[in-house]
Amino acid sequence: MDKVAIVILNWNGAKMLAEYLPTVLNYSRDEATVYVADNASTDDSLQLLSSRFAECKTIALERNWGFAEGYNRALRQIEAEYYLLLNSDIEVTHHWLTPLVEFMDAHPEVAACQPKLLSIYNKDMFEYAGASGGYLDRYGYPFCRGRLFDTIEEDNGQYDYATEIDWATGAALMVRSKDYWESGGLDGRFFAHNEEIDFCWRLRIRGRKIFCLPESYVYHVGGGTLPKSNPMKTFLNFRNNLTMLYKCLPEQELRHVMRMRWLLDYVAAWETLVLKGNWGDFKAICRARRAFSRWKHDFDEDRRLIQQTRHTENAGDRCPFALLWQYYAKGRRRFSDLPSSPR
Repeated sequence: MDKVAIVILNWNGAKMLAEYLPTVLNYSRDEATVYVADNASTDDSLQLLSSRFAECKTIALERNWGFAEGYNRALRQIEAEYYLLLNSDIEVTHHWLTPLVEFMDAHPEVAACQPKLLSIYNKDMFEYAGASGGYLDRYGYPFCRGRLFDTIEEDNGQYDYATEIDWATGAALMVRSKDYWESGGLDGRFFAHNEEIDFCWRLRIRGRKIFCLPESYVYHVGGGTLPKSNPMKTFLNFRNNLTMLYKCLPEQELRHVMRMRWLLDYVAAWETLVLKGNWGDFKAICRARRAFSRWKHDFDEDRRLIQQTRHTENAGDRCPFALLWQYYAKGRRRFSDLPSSPR
């Protein structure tokens, strides 16, 4: 059994693999086994792996299962104490893996952790996808140390301390294999987007902890699969975020939060159309609301089982404030400007 299995899920990403897989192999091979799980790519990814990266183990999946189910199917074929889910567009750094492994070894109560994510285009800036650790506000909006909505901070070392977080980015997520499977893994029905947030919330409901360890840092391209304004990405983010809330919210909060999200989502849709003239994202938000309404009861059993695993009444709580109000009404654009420490 491997101590650490680094697993890169790939779909038509030959260019990214050629660019960034060498850093993973160079800086990780002494501490981990590197796998690439291919989601039935139609480019030359598999040929590239066999010709240039023969030392990397390859798992060929029979179809494109998406991010969540693709990882589930790949990880079932790997025996390791720790899985490290890593995007193909990540450039790792010297000794990046050691702090993660040492921390997890020393803290058995921690189920998962992430390094600090910086932008590969401007290495003094945080990267949108995970920055220095993720949180959720009371209505389910995700944000990070170093990134509130689209405002991304410069990294001046202001968050260079290990801290407990609400969610770790799926771009570089280390998790104990035991916790991965006991919590049910990623929800394959999400396909992509919000699946790691949902996964981490379920871990925390079970009483497990998530950490960001900025001593380890990597550089992320980001947006490598879908561009930021892609309506499909908007659809998946809204639909999956609502589904996550339906699964994980405590019973006493469910009705209020879902009512507020109905209002806030339609405000967001009309703002997108009227102020930005973005018809595609307007339709995507409305379609996501309809899709959530159609399938939410498919998750009734998931919700029942998740609530049964609740470690304490407040396990898995979000931050107590509304991020939209803090950001737009109060003008607070930095994580450190928020009214109280999330943890």
